[in-house]
Amino acid sequence: MATYNYWPRYGTENYSVILPMEQYFDSVKSTVWMQENWHHSITLSLIYVIAIFGGQKLMESRKPYALDWPLFLWNFGLAVFSILGFVRMTPEMWWSVTSNSFAYSICTASFAQSITGFWTEKFAMSKVVEFGDTAFIVLRKRPLIFLHWYHHITVLVYTWHAYKDHTASGRWFIWMNYLVHAFMYSYYAIRALNIRVPKFLAMLVTILQLIQMVVGVYIGITVYGIKTAGKPCQQTWNNLYFSFTIYFSYFLLFCNFFYHAYVKKNNRYEKPISKKKTDAVNGAPATKKKL
Repeated sequence: MATYNYWPRYGTENYSVILPMEQYFDSVKSTVWMQENWHHSITLSLIYVIAIFGGQKLMESRKPYALDWPLFLWNFGLAVFSILGFVRMTPEMWWSVTSNSFAYSICTASFAQSITGFWTEKFAMSKVVEFGDTAFIVLRKRPLIFLHWYHHITVLVYTWHAYKDHTASGRWFIWMNYLVHAFMYSYYAIRALNIRVPKFLAMLVTILQLIQMVVGVYIGITVYGIKTAGKPCQQTWNNLYFSFTIYFSYFLLFCNFFYHAYVKKNNRYEKPISKKKTDAVNGAPATKKKL
């Protein structure tokens, strides 16, 4: 389903600054590689599950590692990466909606080439790197909740599955995720330094995640309507069902998390150990509440 010459498109001529690493991006080579290897996202996920639960078993008789500075550097690096990705994706996103239409933005995958193609590829690969979030939880002996590892696995498999076909709605998913992660990892980096931050910032991160899920479900429903009307829209039925399923499940899981963390009185997140569980979603220090 993927093609390599979209029109209209937002090319390099529209960027006043082109980073050296963006100049040599080959969208055809990148896409072909993903088409041949996307199934390894499942293999990597299986290795990930074995590693995290095996790691927890090995850590049972060991003292937790502090890892404060490595955790800060890890989150800081992912925050910078997310900010760059958001900044580089935004001009093309703005153009796709304002110079074309919302339908164009969710049905034409012209973003999968040029500068935004580079950041799309790096987004897909970053989902493997983000498995490292869980390593900090295991090594620091923080409680590992289902939402954390389920989210990591499904995002990786879905992202690679979508990239191989140039799923057009991925433009929105990538752009939103870069934005949310820019806030999220910045927050985690600050927390890793044991700096006290207002509770509403933790709530803001979760609210942004919930908004992302709502928009994802809305886009899925919209694409479904366009496709059932017989109009062209670049997203396979399999990927569309996959997208709707994971976004809806994320919405339910994050709603449950938000309720227990911020709404329910005398809930488990208010107890000392529950603070650790709250921070376990993405490996932030457990001395203060996170999401």
